[in-house]
Amino acid sequence: MQRALLIIDVQGEYFDGGLRVTHPPSSLERIAQAMEAAERRGVPVVAVRHNGTPERGLFVPGTPGWQLHAEVARRPAALLLDKWWPDSFFDTGLEAWLRQRGIDGVTIAGYMTQHCCDSTARRAFHLGFGVEFLSDATGTLDLANEAGRVTAEELHRAVLVAQARFGRVLSTAEWIGALG
Repeated sequence: MQRALLIIDVQGEYFDGGLRVTHPPSSLERIAQAMEAAERRGVPVVAVRHNGTPERGLFVPGTPGWQLHAEVARRPAALLLDKWWPDSFFDTGLEAWLRQRGIDGVTIAGYMTQHCCDSTARRAFHLGFGVEFLSDATGTLDLANEAGRVTAEELHRAVLVAQARFGRVLSTAEWIGALG
């Protein structure tokens, strides 16, 4: 499989803003490791950045919450992709960019496990791409809404179990080992 590493929404909002990622606690370190391994092995990295609106107050372009985290921003990326929806393929040109380069698989890392990472992985599967989902290089937070409450750990684990239906769920170390 010719793959690209998608680094999804590793932005200030998840560290210093209102959506602090808590699980797994080492996810940022694993994201950095995956990016370093990709660079060493010639795997193209796509940094994906979510754009919000001033009305919502999250990921507003130009604000600290919108900026890529320094651990991602300081590393090379073949493509910086801005998106407005959870699915990194929707209305972005990502599919065409991958196909033009003969890439037939994507590796998912970033935030949040159940939202943009899950949406992107499922769309990739439906488009015929092979999917790898890095269990310790994706992350989330506790969630509560009108439907109930779930801890970050429970939510993360549930999404990983569901993702195994669409692709390979593996640790960053396993993924790096498989790169050869």
